[in-house]
Amino acid sequence: MVPAYLIGHIVVKDPLKWAEYCSKVPATVAAWGATLVFRGAHAQVLAGDHAFTDTVVIRFPSRAALNDWHESAAYQAIVPIRLQAADVVIISYDEQ
Repeated sequence: MVPAYLIGHIVVKDPLKWAEYCSKVPATVAAWGATLVFRGAHAQVLAGDHAFTDTVVIRFPSRAALNDWHESAAYQAIVPIRLQAADVVIISYDEQ
């Protein structure tokens, strides 16, 4: 299996809602064998334009696991919180 990564670029609109959402995500990814690689706020843009303030990287054992998690009832149940909390761009990458 080739690992896949979810990268989320984030602009937080409501810090309390964002904290609520972040507290619920780990329970949704655990069943898919995923691990949090990194979550943080950018310190400095070194080149180009980057409008986002925060980034998250989550490693999944495969693209199928990532896609299945994203479509799972557990994750979809917290999507409305995410939509209220932040503007988020979610991208998936396969490891090469």
